[in-house]
Amino acid sequence: MATRDRRVPLEVVRSRGGAGACLVASEAIRSRSPFLKINRPRYVDRPTYQTVQVGHARHALSLGILTFINHSCHPNVIVDASRMLCVATRDIAKGEELSYFYPSTEWVMARPFLCLCGAANCIRIVAGARHLSTDVLARYFINEHIRNMIGDELNASSNVWMRRLSTSHGIPRGHCSSVRG
Repeated sequence: MATRDRRVPLEVVRSRGGAGACLVASEAIRSRSPFLKINRPRYVDRPTYQTVQVGHARHALSLGILTFINHSCHPNVIVDASRMLCVATRDIAKGEELSYFYPSTEWVMARPFLCLCGAANCIRIVAGARHLSTDVLARYFINEHIRNMIGDELNASSNVWMRRLSTSHGIPRGHCSSVRG
């Protein structure tokens, strides 16, 4: 369950018509301030639309008020999965919606969606970090488990190429770096 610092109240605001909601600051939040601690979540091994990925196959559920934080490609919050903490990336005004960059915690989204944030650097389709280039991801804070998964993906790809090169050209393993094309 997410708990908030009592000095920084948060509020869930329902959209008109009842379809959707967002999390807003009821008071100003200062830049770099930790303001929400995620305590005692329940963990599941697969993502859902209500989880936050905190490890390779570990997703936190039962997040309380944090369930209502939306995505933005110009976020004002970091969700630090290693410390289970939300931190303001800049000053957040009273009444301002809180948002974070979902691929910073999510490798593959359970429910990909079209982003309508309107940011100049909008990624358009939010499907998880696996579907974004490292150039795009480098613009954001990315959690350690996602960085590790990127490394795993690159290593696997390199290993496939090494196998292809060594079997198709008779190049002994470990000697591909000296070959020029």
